[in-house]
Amino acid sequence: MLGMGVECKYMDTDKFNVTKQMQTLVDNGREILACGSCLKIRQSGGSELCPMSTMADLYEIVKSCDKVLTF
Repeated sequence: MLGMGVECKYMDTDKFNVTKQMQTLVDNGREILACGSCLKIRQSGGSELCPMSTMADLYEIVKSCDKVLTF
């Protein structure tokens, strides 16, 4: 299911407006990054709302955080 996160722009329903929730996060200063490998497998690209990221981006995020959650 984690890999499906890059397909979030197609997950809006009457009950859950995923795109609107993502936009709210971005409007409040948060950043959403899409896994570049997951996008390439799906022959897709990032978007303005959720740009494509790299392992270097992930490294910088982890390096700059004081806490890291993994699962």
